[in-house]
Amino acid sequence: MNGPDAPGATPPAALPDTSDGGMKITVIENGPFIVTGGVPLTTMEYVYDDLGNCRSWNETTTYPLRERYALCRCGQSKNLPFCDGTHAQVGFDGTEAGDREPFLEGAVITRGPSLTLADNRHLCSHAGFCHRAGGIWNLVRFSDPESRAIAIEEACDCPTGRLVLYDNAAGEAIGQDLEKSIAVIVDPETGEQGPLWVRGGIPVVGADGTPYEVRHRVTLCQCGKSRNKPFCDGSHL
Repeated sequence: MNGPDAPGATPPAALPDTSDGGMKITVIENGPFIVTGGVPLTTMEYVYDDLGNCRSWNETTTYPLRERYALCRCGQSKNLPFCDGTHAQVGFDGTEAGDREPFLEGAVITRGPSLTLADNRHLCSHAGFCHRAGGIWNLVRFSDPESRAIAIEEACDCPTGRLVLYDNAAGEAIGQDLEKSIAVIVDPETGEQGPLWVRGGIPVVGADGTPYEVRHRVTLCQCGKSRNKPFCDGSHL
């Protein structure tokens, strides 16, 4: 399978050494994401229901495990999802938006009888999991088992971490036990790649060395168009 060492790819020796022994994603100024620490990489496709709603995920590809690799950030690599050096040829502007507001400071809180929803809309990538069965904002207002179960599914399937549910009885966030990994999101209807879904609380460090808030679900821009770099804002759509 092709990878960052394929013909035309940026040689690993030409990239800064960002490894410190742990899993980490480092943003390179106007360049790729450097992933270190042996982070598993897969491809995940949306699964739609009969009404066209995103319902679940289907894993389609598992890449060979590598200690270190570079993922495209400009959207123009001929070896997606890996970087092949095209960013330098096209003059990619990867300037980060500097959005470091803590999740809860930007979240709207909706309290229901058994669940509490924290919704930070600024992080949305428009995946669409949250609209099924009347939408998660409506579902959390009910206490019946079906509404609760669907609300939890929608929050846990949202790749961006925009939606975080808390169990009122336990006082804890739900679905925060994801294995550390990265998934390249693909729409099976168009075949187009979307953002990089980072799972399990892998640290993301900006090009200036400043870390972003660690969250259990993050989507990173891979098309180069987001106005909230390094995060996805749905501009690929």
